[in-house]
Amino acid sequence: MSRDIREVVRDEPLMRDRLLELLADGPLTVPELAAAAHMPASEVMVWLMGMRKYGYVFEEKGPGRLFEYRYSAVKRP
Repeated sequence: MSRDIREVVRDEPLMRDRLLELLADGPLTVPELAAAAHMPASEVMVWLMGMRKYGYVFEEKGPGRLFEYRYSAVKRP
C-alpha cells in the first residue's frame, strides 16, 4: 500500500540530505537511488522532482534505455 502523496511531499526536507549523501559518489537512476535508500521508487521520484525544482539535483540522459535519466547532486554554497 502506498502512502498519500501529501505525506511523501512532507518528508522531502528530511530525505533531502539522505538522498544527496547517496548521490555524492556520482549520478544514479531513480531505481538505483531507491534501492540504496531502501525506499519505494515512486517516493524517491517525488523527492527528486522537488529537489530538481529547487536546484539541489540535475538530471542527465543516461547511456542506457531511451527514457533513462541519472540524477546528480548540485554543489551549493
